[in-house]
Amino acid sequence: MYRILALTASVVLVTPPVRAADGPLIAGMDELRYTPPKEKGRADLVPGKVGRAVRFVFEKDARGAFFTTPIRGTTEWDKAAGFSFWVKGDGGDHTAGLEFIYDDDYSVRYDFAFPVKGTEWTKLVVAWDDLVPVLPGPKSRPLGGPGGNSPSRLAGPWFGKWWYWGDYPAVSFSVDELRLEPAIERDANRYTPDGPPLARVLARLKAGKPLSVVTMGDSLTDTRHWANREVSWPNLLRDRLKAGYGSVVTVHNSAIGGTQLRQNLVLIPRWSDKVPEPDLVTICFGGNDWEGGMRGEQFRQTCADAVDRVRRATKGKADVLLMTTVPSADQWLTRAELGEAASAAARERKAGLADTEKAFQAAGADNRAGLFVRDRVHLSPAGHAVVADAVVAAIEAAGR
Repeated sequence: MYRILALTASVVLVTPPVRAADGPLIAGMDELRYTPPKEKGRADLVPGKVGRAVRFVFEKDARGAFFTTPIRGTTEWDKAAGFSFWVKGDGGDHTAGLEFIYDDDYSVRYDFAFPVKGTEWTKLVVAWDDLVPVLPGPKSRPLGGPGGNSPSRLAGPWFGKWWYWGDYPAVSFSVDELRLEPAIERDANRYTPDGPPLARVLARLKAGKPLSVVTMGDSLTDTRHWANREVSWPNLLRDRLKAGYGSVVTVHNSAIGGTQLRQNLVLIPRWSDKVPEPDLVTICFGGNDWEGGMRGEQFRQTCADAVDRVRRATKGKADVLLMTTVPSADQWLTRAELGEAASAAARERKAGLADTEKAFQAAGADNRAGLFVRDRVHLSPAGHAVVADAVVAAIEAAGR
């Protein structure tokens, strides 16, 4: 097999198949073992890579829709490094997803996103720990490895998209031959920076070179949210950096309101397919994570995982900036452990850190309400300015 494109450390598109190396079959896809969602989806049998395959068809605005299956893990799954399947798109430039349920507990779910573009059969190889345990909770641990959950207790995979994808075009794709993979070549490089975490970004700015920024986040970052349509911190950041250094800054805003950090880790392939080598990726989460039950130690692990996944997806080309959780007017100190967790993860992974929590506490010492709009959660223009200034300060700290 030869590699065409690496999506993460071990999500690899390969062609053609090497029959002698095929692992045990999970599902041949020669029969319909998938139940469609109640609406906006159907499954058909079509010619496959080997024999027949299942084509999954989603109509426009099919959200929270999955094709389910009775497939369940076996002890063989614990011996495997992961799994593979063949996929063929419909010619559009779209992304699809799959999900596993762990131990029949719907609060412990593992999600994964993959591209479905082009009309040729392509093999995807996925390591167990590339699947994201998408919800908080004590049982939501990585799959496989020491201390991880056992793949044999999985049910699935289901094919579809959850509500947090934010984009639901009509799409169809065909899947054939799900197999276990006994061994998967891994990218062992952590891409840890040699110098200060954001030194490359600062050097580009000082040289007046263009800068490409991906902003990952929730509704505090998503410019589609009503509070951010006129003023948003990503656009203020762009303008401040251009004014201060003369660089043309392009912001690729991948934020989706209402989402948590782990959900956005699933969606990294969507923006990395369009922007494979950004100069900077910012990660700003916490409010929705806290409401979902995420707490300090698990958030530290998730932030560290986020840094690792971004670096793998960009092959180390991107500098990564973690941001401490922005408080709300009514939860001013409540979520402090999330800020401590993000700070710890930044130190462990040698990532940049913008201490937005501390910046808000300083700016709002006398009038915290002025940093927020009427809901006391989302940011006013003054609040957006605090965030943008904190990011600029974090970048410029690389020169000290």
